[in-house]
Amino acid sequence: MNANSAGKDSQDLAVDRTDWAEDRTLLANERTYAGWMRTGMACIGIALALRAVFGDFDPTWLAKSAATLFIVIAVFIFWSARERSCMTYARFTENEISAQGSGRMTFMAILLSAGAIATGVILWLL
Repeated sequence: MNANSAGKDSQDLAVDRTDWAEDRTLLANERTYAGWMRTGMACIGIALALRAVFGDFDPTWLAKSAATLFIVIAVFIFWSARERSCMTYARFTENEISAQGSGRMTFMAILLSAGAIATGVILWLL
C-alpha cells in the first residue's frame, strides 16, 4: 500500500514529516535544558566541595570567594539555559507532543537560582 492509496498525498506526508521533526526538536530542547540544569547543579556541588576540601582555609574569604564564583556561574547557567530554551520553544508549534512551557522553565530557573544563592549565603556564614 503506497502513501496515495492510504488517503494521503505527498503534500500531506511532507507536512506530517515536518510536524514530527518539530516535535523531535522540542523534545531535544527539553533534554538540552535539563542537561544545562544539571551542569549548574554540578557547579553548586563544586562550591560545596570547596568548603569541604578547604575546611578552615586561611584566609577564609579566599576560599569563600572561589565557592561564590561557582555559585555565580551556576546562576548564569540556569538563566542562559532558560533563555535559549524559551527562544527555541517560541519558534515552534506543538503538534503531537505536549512540550514544557516557557513558564515552567522560568519557574525552574528561579527555584534553582534561589537555591544556589541560598547555598552561597550559607557558605559565607559558615
